[in-house]
Amino acid sequence: MKKDFISLRDFTAQELLNLLVLANQVKQNPRQTADFLRGKSFALIFQKPSNRTRVSFETGIFQLGGNSVYLAPDDISLGKREPTEDIARTLSRYVDGIVARVFSHQDILDLAKFASVPVINGLSDLSHPCQAMADMFTIQEKFGSFKGLKMAYIGDGNNMTNSLLIAAAKLGMSMSVATPQGYEASADYVKAARECALKNGGTITLTNSPQEAVKGAQVIYTDTWVSMGQEEETTQRLKDFAGYQVDEKLLALASRDHIFMHCLPAHRGQEVSAAVIDGPRSVVFDEAENRLHMQKAIMIFLYTFKHA
Repeated sequence: MKKDFISLRDFTAQELLNLLVLANQVKQNPRQTADFLRGKSFALIFQKPSNRTRVSFETGIFQLGGNSVYLAPDDISLGKREPTEDIARTLSRYVDGIVARVFSHQDILDLAKFASVPVINGLSDLSHPCQAMADMFTIQEKFGSFKGLKMAYIGDGNNMTNSLLIAAAKLGMSMSVATPQGYEASADYVKAARECALKNGGTITLTNSPQEAVKGAQVIYTDTWVSMGQEEETTQRLKDFAGYQVDEKLLALASRDHIFMHCLPAHRGQEVSAAVIDGPRSVVFDEAENRLHMQKAIMIFLYTFKHA
């Protein structure tokens, strides 16, 4: 039996906590897992170019003793040159795991359905679970615990927002999301997050006011206003997101011990000011580093589960 890493909705709060413990162990003592994937190979299917996702996975697989095969958009066209079902079944005969960074979440679901090896969601239009868990790891490093913390997300209600909602709710944080009208997070994910928050002592608040969301928050998070594939919407989005920039004035409303987070790439002068992202409260490069440690933890977890 195999386990995939598609959405954080598929995991219990305890499993997420276990992943955080494992990521810390991997980070503090990398030699302990240096041979974990010896003789194993992972296929990296990327429909979108990437910096952090590709490098962290390739480096992580190498550090675990394994091998990675990068498949660029022109190498495999999911569902076009051949059915995704055939791609999944073929790759399962060659490799021990699949990482996919895709436009459509359905492609991830199809890969997972037909592959006999673990499939990891490196990003889809609906969720970004690897990034969200690296973010939770970073928050835990900075604050020690999630209980009593408030996260404020400012900007586009995108795949990042969806995953953060679930992660925060399952780990007992409260989260306020401020988006312009028409750019809200997935209603399905919001509903699921509220159900989790109710069980774990947190709250989920939606608003159109960045000021309301940020008030008293210890964690301030934003993301690009124009994601890959949305370039034709740039002019309209810049207009719609006016007033949603995370700057020093906005952060004056946050908790005095707040941290600023961004999954990158960032656009200084748009969703965040240079003074904030390059300032002393920014932990964006700690987040970026932690992608490596969390991705290694995820692969160890999935492979251990498969062979348990």
